[in-house]
Amino acid sequence: MRPRRRSTHFRGAGLGAAPQHVGVGLAGGGHRNGPALAPGAAFRGLHHPGYNTRWAKIILPRLIRKSSNAENLVAITIFFGANDSALKDENPKQHIPLDEYIENLKNMIQYLKSIDIPESRIILITPPPLCESAWEKECIAQGFKLNRTNVVVGEYAKACLQVGQNCGADVLDLWTLMQKDNEDFSSYLSDGLHLSPKGNEFLSSHLWPLLEKKVASLPLILPYWRNVAETKPEHSLLGNGDN
Repeated sequence: MRPRRRSTHFRGAGLGAAPQHVGVGLAGGGHRNGPALAPGAAFRGLHHPGYNTRWAKIILPRLIRKSSNAENLVAITIFFGANDSALKDENPKQHIPLDEYIENLKNMIQYLKSIDIPESRIILITPPPLCESAWEKECIAQGFKLNRTNVVVGEYAKACLQVGQNCGADVLDLWTLMQKDNEDFSSYLSDGLHLSPKGNEFLSSHLWPLLEKKVASLPLILPYWRNVAETKPEHSLLGNGDN
């Protein structure tokens, strides 16, 4: 038997660097292999290409304020590192030193705690691995040298993981998961850096269980569609039972 539909009170937020790095529809429509959330469930946040944690730290208070009932947010994702890890010599505008990256993540978590969003509602997402050969082609096409390496991205991913562990927040370690058992991860990336549709599906499939844990305490108000009675659906939809 599948769980009933979650209450309309679910609210979530996401803070990330690029629209390609977003599991679209996770909050509003539900993952296709998980229970759907009620219509009207909110999932809001920043998804701008090219942003790093230095800029995100500055604008986070503008996006999520205590006065906007932030304490009612069930989950918030923070997804940075792909731009912060850009090589300083080749891409100084986006590059953020590793130590500052760590402090910026901590700062954002501390800010969220200050407006009554505890660590238990926060999910950090590490940057995905970098396919250097594909991304180098993109760089050359734009007249640049290769401005990232997978080894350096891995250092930021490990730092993100450590911050989450130290702060008590959940972490989705994309960098490690996509390379598990030496898997060819190139199909997860559209250009070597940004997630492809398959990469977004990978993200979605791993993010959903973390989100599901956080919405488990919400009231269940409607049955899973397979549990709706065929002959008298009103008994399932309006009554007290699932049949």
